[in-house]
Amino acid sequence: MRRRLLFGSVLALLLAAVVGVPTAGAAPTGRYIVVLTDSVESPGAVAAEHARTHGLAVGHVYRHALKGYSGLMTAADVQALRADARVASVSRDGPVSIDAQVLPTGIDRIDGELSSAVSGDGAGSVDVDVAVIDTGIDLSHPDLNVVGGVNCSTGNSFNDGNGHGTHVAGTVAAVDNSDGVVGVAPGARLWAVRVLNNRGSGSFADIICGVDWVTANANIIEVANMSLSGPGAEPTGSGCATGDAFHDAVCGSVAAGVTYAVSAGNQHINAANRVPAAYDEVMTISALADFDGKPAGRAAPTCRADEDDTFANFSNFGADVDLIAPGVCILSTYRRGGYATISGTSMSSPHAAGAAALYTSTHASATPAQVKSALQAAGTANWTNADDPDGIKERLVNVSTF
Repeated sequence: MRRRLLFGSVLALLLAAVVGVPTAGAAPTGRYIVVLTDSVESPGAVAAEHARTHGLAVGHVYRHALKGYSGLMTAADVQALRADARVASVSRDGPVSIDAQVLPTGIDRIDGELSSAVSGDGAGSVDVDVAVIDTGIDLSHPDLNVVGGVNCSTGNSFNDGNGHGTHVAGTVAAVDNSDGVVGVAPGARLWAVRVLNNRGSGSFADIICGVDWVTANANIIEVANMSLSGPGAEPTGSGCATGDAFHDAVCGSVAAGVTYAVSAGNQHINAANRVPAAYDEVMTISALADFDGKPAGRAAPTCRADEDDTFANFSNFGADVDLIAPGVCILSTYRRGGYATISGTSMSSPHAAGAAALYTSTHASATPAQVKSALQAAGTANWTNADDPDGIKERLVNVSTF
């Protein structure tokens, strides 16, 4: 090893002598990019001439996208080169890096970076299993830990053919690494329960199939998210034998110990008219418009028109809503290994599902009712209750204590 280091030092000195790399005591140097005029026929020849004449060190030579070269040079070299008629410009080089992981505004708004998982610190994962009952999940997405699933819709793979389910999954549990985004419960094990087709549509029969599969695996899966809805209402009667098949399936799954987070719906109507939002057994989540991840309502709209830190103008409302979470302009994972920004209560629900996953990861014996109560108790009132037709200020999901 010592011989190799000595050889490297000798080589560096030889290079300094040959190409003019400044040695100790020389004027301060910097890295620059020299662009030559189109009339120059041989950029390499000009670069070599400049190296000889000015004693600068040439790096890359550019011949196709543009004519020029990069080099290490002093301020005096730069001034001299700019006086050369063959030089179009000389600009300082700068650093470039991969696009680092982003803390989405929604995760920031619910204090994901303050939770026990410290979303965004680039390390750690949550030991919990979450089912995403949706369009499937991109099985090869590098930012998601998909461990299995089922297809109750098209009969083939549970890979995502739409993008919606993958987006939901990322908000719940995108891996805390150096890429893309991070979820509320980073790295949680995800189960892709495909009940919707490539167009994002399906039937109650398909969804019940998914709920049934989750219930069969209730010894593994602690939390399920359903960012979907259809027309309906809370059935009359009590228990899990009301005659409403969808309700009774969800009721039975909750009784088996699975905590459900569901979207309130985007029709700007009373959530009592949409299911599963109307069901008492689930956590129904409305949407907050938030554009900067901070309270106070000072941010300008980004991807769609709305007022910062207020009730989203599309969100359903009413007494069936249990919590509110960010649901406007949410950045998350998307199909084909990508990322996308989407709005809807579909985006608010997985914030709560991720919060439930965080809680259950440290409270293994908690019932779904206890999980809901814990999330409501931990929630904050730190948002502006404007544009909410029912006047009820739901608690905003907050995971700083989870």
